[in-house]
Amino acid sequence: MIRLKTEAEIKLLKEEGKILATIMKDSKKFAIVGANSDEVNTFFEKEIKKAGCIPAFLNYRPHGAKRAFPAAICVSINHEIVHGIPNENIKTFEEGDIVTFDAGLIYKGMYLDHAWTFPIGEISKEAKILLRATQEALNLGIKQAKIGRQIGDISNVIEERAYEDDLFVVDGLSGHGVGYEIHEDPYVPNIGDKRTGPKIEEGLVIAIEPMFALGASDIILEKDGHTYSTADKSLSAQFEHTIAITKNGPIILTQ
Repeated sequence: MIRLKTEAEIKLLKEEGKILATIMKDSKKFAIVGANSDEVNTFFEKEIKKAGCIPAFLNYRPHGAKRAFPAAICVSINHEIVHGIPNENIKTFEEGDIVTFDAGLIYKGMYLDHAWTFPIGEISKEAKILLRATQEALNLGIKQAKIGRQIGDISNVIEERAYEDDLFVVDGLSGHGVGYEIHEDPYVPNIGDKRTGPKIEEGLVIAIEPMFALGASDIILEKDGHTYSTADKSLSAQFEHTIAITKNGPIILTQ
């Protein structure tokens, strides 16, 4: 069931979003050769708590997962698409890597979600195309998020942007509603047809998160039970904003 948010709740989420956006921006200092995933996790957990918030991912157990997520943030490197565990299989960032930081907050009982993929040092031409296309797809999807349109309108422009650069939309992973919980209805797929899916209404709050890969769309779940990777080990990128639908258009909460 889709649960629309009030003006007061959206105002609260906007306050929360500024906190997360600032932490994400500051985390860029770790997107360098020689930094490691556990350092990023420690930084996020400290900053989230210092801001009076709760890490939404820490001890969160997704449906079907055998255990709760053991970190404050997901750190996914190269072929890892989402939900990389930073404090168990600790990895040092190397020249040419691309690394996604994905974090969620709980602030005064409300949730939101934000992710960004960073280049480490000088990356390949193909990786640059991947990052640019995925970020542009996010922006295009947000522009479609207007009252009277449908979720499929968002999905379609994201899908079409991937094909412009012969990229692949990763299979089975999508954006989602957010606010009262970290994952709510509706699903916001990265592939779909225009004028399909739930209607976009005032008060809807969703996380739009394009995930593209250089290789095939197939994905696998790693042995840790949380990390999803491209099956062919090709590079993958993810960009995510939480947005709110208002009568004046979409508001990006995580900026």
